[in-house]
Amino acid sequence: MAQTAMKKQASSLAADTDAPAARSWSEEEDVSLRLWIALARCYLTFSREVSVRVGEYGLTLPQFGVLEALHHLGPLALGELADKLLVTGGNVTFVMDRLEEQGLVYRDRSDEDRRVVMAKLTPDGRRLIEGSFPKHAVFLRGLMDELTPNEQQHLRRLLKKLGKSVGDPDE
Repeated sequence: MAQTAMKKQASSLAADTDAPAARSWSEEEDVSLRLWIALARCYLTFSREVSVRVGEYGLTLPQFGVLEALHHLGPLALGELADKLLVTGGNVTFVMDRLEEQGLVYRDRSDEDRRVVMAKLTPDGRRLIEGSFPKHAVFLRGLMDELTPNEQQHLRRLLKKLGKSVGDPDE
């Protein structure tokens, strides 16, 4: 008997919780929520695809980002590198440790300020990024083929505008 009562109680609770929540937000909020979901799904989908491709070079996405930044910008202070990659200093240190173990980067104290540690490419690191980046650019172009070049530029402007409105107002 007790089991039957418990089943009935569980069944009535499930009926209450199985129904979707009543919508308590406005149309404008609904548009924003749906945009957030689309942005998150798009980013995650792209990130997974790019991670798989970068993995073919024996790198993680953060490692590739460090090599790419050093390749295109030259030696950078670890703090600058963290800012460019939108990660913490601790994350850059971890990634640099792995890249150093692979012989792709090295750290060098700044001559101007000994407190500043510079990240630099080794010859092997330069060869790897010079050989992989052109393929990476072609791969990304293929991922973006759904949009025309004009649509891509427009979307980039909109995303930058949105990102700047949320980020640090002093930037």
